Amino acid sequence: MTATVPKSATFETTVTATGNNTGSVGPPEVIDRLDAGRRPPVLVDVNGHEYRSTVAVMGGQYMIGISAAIRAATGLSGGDPIRVRLTVADTPREVDVPADFAAALAANEGTAAFFEKLSNSLQRYHVDAINAAKTAETRDRRIAKAVALFAEGKQR
Repeated sequence: MTATVPKSATFETTVTATGNNTGSVGPPEVIDRLDAGRRPPVLVDVNGHEYRSTVAVMGGQYMIGISAAIRAATGLSGGDPIRVRLTVADTPREVDVPADFAAALAANEGTAAFFEKLSNSLQRYHVDAINAAKTAETRDRRIAKAVALFAEGKQR
């Protein structure tokens, strides 16, 4: 069995900023070349900085979002010329679960399995809330709350 190499395409464009939305327009022929649908999950390389995203369709155009964190890391702003490489993301998205949260899930029957069945965005919601805690007490409280919700079969 031979492993297939994910399809990729490179193009040059400019950063587009409209209100709170910042990104780049993906040419339709580039998205077609990826052969992964109208909204493919992609690994994006913008001027050497990589991140994972999904191509969006806005106003009839394909858009690749560039978050504030990516703009801060790269120094990009609206109107800047960029080189974009899109590669079809063929692996599932994963959330890095902190060790203390993982231990709490493992210690409470069924909660780890419940967490694993949550969508990526809901998993990230809980992990981000835990990681954003400024004190150990708040972190512990958020972990306990998440575990209690999962034990009750609730997502949020």
